[in-house]
Amino acid sequence: MPMEFQKETGRIYAEKDGKLIAEITFPDREGVAVIDHTFVDDSLRGQGVAGQLVRAAVDQIRSRGGKAVPVCSYARTWFDRHPEEADLLKN
Repeated sequence: MPMEFQKETGRIYAEKDGKLIAEITFPDREGVAVIDHTFVDDSLRGQGVAGQLVRAAVDQIRSRGGKAVPVCSYARTWFDRHPEEADLLKN
């Protein structure tokens, strides 16, 4: 089941009872979003939440016409597993 995320420019996250339980950050640097951090609370591990976060970030970056540079290890692995999104990567 997809989680409900809060969305800001360069950050997508979820909170429960005032506690951060999931987050991805991707600050924009001149049209290039650097995906530098993915966090999922231990209580949510193994439920696909990190993948949902990266997908939401990819959708936001794409909608702005930007490019992405995955710096965090999870985001790099996600792009390896989703070659159909490779056009979004900054060369």
